[in-house]
Amino acid sequence: MNLAHWITGGTRIELNGHHLFVRQDGEGIPVTLLHGFPTSSHDWAMTVPHLVQAGCRTTTLDLLGFGQSDKPRHHRYSVHEQADLVEAAWERLHIGETALVAHDYGVSVAQELLARAPGRVTRTALLNGGLYADLHRPIPLQRLLHSRVGPLLARLTDERRFTANLRSVLAKPVPDELLHDMWTSVVRDNGHHLAPRLLRYIDDRRTHFHRWTRSLEQYEGPLLFVWGPDDPVSGAHVLDRLRRRLPHAAFTVPAGIGHYPQVEAPEETARALAAFLAV
Repeated sequence: MNLAHWITGGTRIELNGHHLFVRQDGEGIPVTLLHGFPTSSHDWAMTVPHLVQAGCRTTTLDLLGFGQSDKPRHHRYSVHEQADLVEAAWERLHIGETALVAHDYGVSVAQELLARAPGRVTRTALLNGGLYADLHRPIPLQRLLHSRVGPLLARLTDERRFTANLRSVLAKPVPDELLHDMWTSVVRDNGHHLAPRLLRYIDDRRTHFHRWTRSLEQYEGPLLFVWGPDDPVSGAHVLDRLRRRLPHAAFTVPAGIGHYPQVEAPEETARALAAFLAV
């Protein structure tokens, strides 16, 4: 499903003074999916149909500053505010208990939600992300965007540079059309200029390291990790710690996959998620 088709299936709703893009599909078991940096909920476009077929009602949203949601220019973005907005969406859409699926930036939002109300989250599935701040290995471009030169570099970013850097965290080729859709989503309303502000999540992870580590390691619900081991940012080195710290969790580790399992191995990822969620 291309980006244009994905957008037509959703709507923008006002939450806490901001307009966020939200999409709901299917009927049955509530499942909320959170995307990563720097893309959007469209990352889940190949996953959602499988979950719907398995009997899930999926809720996907573009977090503030991403995709089709508002992108305030001088805003101080934070993981805590993103969690506030997810909770506001749950209230608006009358979602009580829900399963939670998250990738990359979204895993930090998920950890904050687990720290607040773990009983509300029936089960949790996480894809490659910085679950442990000390193991996070941002690519060189992210380091630069997070530095003093970030605002200037963000303005100079174009589709060619964006695509090259995204491919650097993928272990398997993906269609050019998909990468173009990712760029289209990022660049809407000059969203690529916001990268230095959005990357403050790296600081949030360091500041809230212990809170978020506890929220994950003390979570008592069913837990699945779908993890690309060849991810240079959050790959096998994170997987090793997860296996040690969370021996009760289930793991799906597609061989030869990098940072985006749901994009690089969509069928295997969707099957693993459907089997875990539709119980």
